[in-house]
Amino acid sequence: MFLINVIVGLVQLIIAIIFSVIALYIGFFTLSKITKEIDAEKELLKGNPAVGIIVAAVFVAIGLVVQSGVSGLSFGIGKAASVGLLSLDGILAIGAAFVQLILGIILSIVGIYLALYILDKLTKDLKEFEEIKKGNIAVALMMAGVIITVAYIIQSGILGITAALT
Repeated sequence: MFLINVIVGLVQLIIAIIFSVIALYIGFFTLSKITKEIDAEKELLKGNPAVGIIVAAVFVAIGLVVQSGVSGLSFGIGKAASVGLLSLDGILAIGAAFVQLILGIILSIVGIYLALYILDKLTKDLKEFEEIKKGNIAVALMMAGVIITVAYIIQSGILGITAALT
């Protein structure tokens, strides 16, 4: 039984690493699409701290949501192991866990995009992305706060899905 637990744990870790890297890549790619007028890589190379703050906030936000999805995946794999990995209930538990993880990634990206879009519409006199390009740290911190807050809210929803699966 110990060996099975170790193997299941290693599989969970590998899946978590793979999905984390994929989610961070998608997040950075999406951020570059949202901020069309900013080349994040060039700005980071120039040492623009405002861009660094926004990129870091997106990574933290995605990490929060993916972590809750990985938690659900761990629960699903554990449940499947207890009822039989190849049984119908086991396959359904793992399938539901993967859906939860993928849903978490999608919701985090969409949530960040919508939050920044709505923030831009609410602050008509403030051109956030122009300010970020200029290195305005105050605007970057405001936007980072919005991004991370949205992630915490989405994380709660993902954890709610995990609770529903129990």
